[in-house]
Amino acid sequence: MENLVKKLEEQISFLQHEIGQMSEELYLQQKEIKILKQEILNFNKRINELDSVTESNTIKNDQKPPHY
Repeated sequence: MENLVKKLEEQISFLQHEIGQMSEELYLQQKEIKILKQEILNFNKRINELDSVTESNTIKNDQKPPHY
């Protein structure tokens, strides 16, 4: 009986350690996801800005010069 209790205590200790490691890894992944989401938002904003500039330049280039 004492052996069984000791074995169970060892397993509980091992599982607690594993849960701690998984919790830490999950925290780091969530932190990384947050950073990546912000980078995606920044890239989308920059793409939209570049599209606006390109569209305005295209419109200017498509207009006939005033002497026509």
